[in-house]
Amino acid sequence: MFQTFAEIITTPAITLGLVALIGLLLQKKGLSGIIKGTVKTILGVLILGAGAGLIVTSLLPFATMFEEAFGLTGVVPVDEAVIGALIEAVKEISRMTSFILLFGFIVNIILARITPFKYIFLTGHMMWIMAGALAWAFYDLGVSEANGIIYGSIIQGIVLVTLPAISQPIVRKIIGNDNIAYGHLTTTGVVASAYVGKLFGNKEKDSEDIKMPEKLDFFKDTAVSVSLVMLVIYVITALVAGPKVVEPLSGGQNYITFSVLNSLGFAAGVLVLLQGVRMFLGEIVPAFRGIALKLVPGAKPALDCPVIFPYGPNGLMIGFLSSVVGMVIGMLIATLFGTVVPLPSIIGGFFTGGIAGIFGNALGGRRGSMVSGFTYGLILTIPVALFYPLFGLEPYGIEGLAFLVPDGIIVLALIKLFFSLNIPIIGFGLLIIAFIIASVIFKRKSKQVDM
Repeated sequence: MFQTFAEIITTPAITLGLVALIGLLLQKKGLSGIIKGTVKTILGVLILGAGAGLIVTSLLPFATMFEEAFGLTGVVPVDEAVIGALIEAVKEISRMTSFILLFGFIVNIILARITPFKYIFLTGHMMWIMAGALAWAFYDLGVSEANGIIYGSIIQGIVLVTLPAISQPIVRKIIGNDNIAYGHLTTTGVVASAYVGKLFGNKEKDSEDIKMPEKLDFFKDTAVSVSLVMLVIYVITALVAGPKVVEPLSGGQNYITFSVLNSLGFAAGVLVLLQGVRMFLGEIVPAFRGIALKLVPGAKPALDCPVIFPYGPNGLMIGFLSSVVGMVIGMLIATLFGTVVPLPSIIGGFFTGGIAGIFGNALGGRRGSMVSGFTYGLILTIPVALFYPLFGLEPYGIEGLAFLVPDGIIVLALIKLFFSLNIPIIGFGLLIIAFIIASVIFKRKSKQVDM
């Protein structure tokens, strides 16, 4: 019963709907306002998910086409697939994941209340991925279920409240205020990439100021520009792969037709996704003020990648394309390690490579956007190959899959390090001390900014 309850309230749409409901209740909105705000928040998240689903459906065949077209084999980095397989394989991991997800969120709220990190992480699937990864790590290390839940929940809460603070200075530059934050397990990767972009960029030349010739004015339309870019990428890959590879994926449909429709399906998914973002942001941000004022004064909602997309459509596309190039180069570098070769994650390239492009543009203009996206593409491949042997997923019947998100890989690697050295308490203590020091530093910097 408790596990069912935990699963219901940690479903992304329900979680954000409950946040909106609580916020509206705390603000003592009328019945009409409460129902409208709650329902539109849930619908917005579901529309966003539908858009993401269209994008994923359009891109899934691309991985096979790319692999066959360029003669490369390796692992596919998809965190959701890894966690889903682990939960299916081991009941203890499934139980621990639910408890860590729920208690970790509670720890997040408590820490946001008592520390300077005023962020509440609301990206449901990232919370689930982190909880599942932590549950697996402690189970794999032989830690008891109760201790694994305790360790995992505290680590989860610390990670969720800290990551948004790392990216917030850049987010503030992009959106012009502190109303929302970036809540994702790629934070360290996109922020590090953005600062690399800053080194080589020119802030004066903003990617959003790119002026197209009048004949190419249609590129300013997000729907058209995304459609054309994906059309070129998809069709070229299909031509190299050939009909023998593509037509089995298309169910017998002509391989060029299939590629054209999938590329346009991707663009349709982007448009649906952006509509969902606009709908739920229009409700969740005002509702969240109720929680911020009552439960966690000054709190900010940390939300998923698409909330940043409208602030840099050109940076998004530049980051996406340059991250794909970075992933291909990173894949070639990975062949030197003798472990595995991570295939390019086109989905990761679009969603988080796009964020790297927007972040890079904020610090280094259009050149910074390109360098940031390219750097992030390397980050999405090289660490996957380096750390793959450390995680050892084969005993769980998982082959051909790997963890992808940089923050998750870092946390798992540290856990494996300290527990394999038989010093879990020391490692856990160091984490708490590091968090306290970070809180003090962050508070001092915040005061300096306010002055």
